[in-house]
Amino acid sequence: MSTITVSADINAPLEFVWKLFTLPEHIMRWNTASDDWETTSATNDLRNGGRFSFHMTAKDKSSSFDLGGQYDEVRPLRHISYSLEDNRRVSTTFFENKNVVTIVQSFDSETTHTEEQQHKGWQAILNSFKKYVESQL
Repeated sequence: MSTITVSADINAPLEFVWKLFTLPEHIMRWNTASDDWETTSATNDLRNGGRFSFHMTAKDKSSSFDLGGQYDEVRPLRHISYSLEDNRRVSTTFFENKNVVTIVQSFDSETTHTEEQQHKGWQAILNSFKKYVESQL
């Protein structure tokens, strides 16, 4: 298992970025790697030991899956780390510099998809988040 890292620069204030990244009603609007998928439900207990669950569905209803896990560490406006249900670890760090927030996300790879596919998918989700945040300003 290796670690894959993706990142995005978002032109918005840190507090706004954090809110849209963590509140379920916003997660459902941006948490997708492509336009033919959607997140139909999201729960998020954002605290150390809290749990989260997102249900993702193909818009044509041909496929769906749940992504869930437990938070290991939450440092508001700075860092989130969690363990997925398959025990892979994910780390998300927020850096702010003059109203630009850089999000760096690193995660343990899985064995079903190539590392290139995983990088592309997670980067697409982060790009979707950037687009959503900047469209809300």
